[in-house]
Amino acid sequence: MEINSIVSEIKRLKKEKNAVILAHNYQIPEIQDIADIVGDSLRLSQEAAKTDADIIVFCGVHFMAESAKILSPNKKVLLPAIDAGCPMADMITAESLREYKDKNPKATVVCYVNSSAEVKAECDVCCTSSNALKIVESLESEQILFAPDKNLGSYINDQLKDKQMELWNGFCITHERVREEEIKLIKNKKAGVQVVVHPECNPLVVQHADFVGSTSQILEHIRMSDDKEFIIGTEMGILHTLRKENLYKKFTLLSPALICYNMKKTSLEDVYHVLKTEENEIIVEESIRQKAFTSLNRMLELSKG
Repeated sequence: MEINSIVSEIKRLKKEKNAVILAHNYQIPEIQDIADIVGDSLRLSQEAAKTDADIIVFCGVHFMAESAKILSPNKKVLLPAIDAGCPMADMITAESLREYKDKNPKATVVCYVNSSAEVKAECDVCCTSSNALKIVESLESEQILFAPDKNLGSYINDQLKDKQMELWNGFCITHERVREEEIKLIKNKKAGVQVVVHPECNPLVVQHADFVGSTSQILEHIRMSDDKEFIIGTEMGILHTLRKENLYKKFTLLSPALICYNMKKTSLEDVYHVLKTEENEIIVEESIRQKAFTSLNRMLELSKG
């Protein structure tokens, strides 16, 4: 089928089956363009839960689709690219986290949403890259473990006044690829141009940035800025939204290494296929879902305060 025909069929099936299509900011442009909602992972799940859709087609990676199922247990959640995983999420397991908790019974576990449902179920509270500092500051525990992203955890530790967290040895392989030499080189080459990076980058990179934030924070910062040129230090998929929202601004990717191959696995054909067949359904065991929901809900409550 030609692209136009596939898109037409996706729209027809979406209406016929009362489905909503979600796309992460890092998805390929064609996927973002056919989505009903584009955003970061948690916002997508929250927005999907508000809809009356019967089916959620989540164009992202596995842990994101699990989060959608956690928040929308009565909806059918489909993952178009069933093999789209997250290496960072795989760097921690529920079993390894339980072992840590057995050895550290007084520790409070803060879990980045970039983790599996089973891991979320073992943590005390979840966080996103945009609310992590607020969540950690609200905790009274003297011992805190931040998992699984040591880079985001290091960024938060640098901003804490009265406490320091233990950091799990995990990281995003895409953001970790960016080297300090690259940001130094491009800052010299483009003197005066703002460099914005994601806190999942290595601390040696983050320290040279002009602005550090989540994907949603980066989009908002650039939208509100009077600057006309930016160097972007997060996954290249965000460039599509940036260019659509900021027609007269120029963007340069900080490093060619900023491409997540798992995020690029989803194709229009995949979306069409799961809508047609309703295959690749994401199932989360109810006992795990309830525990994971509790940690996500606690995050939402703490982030309101």
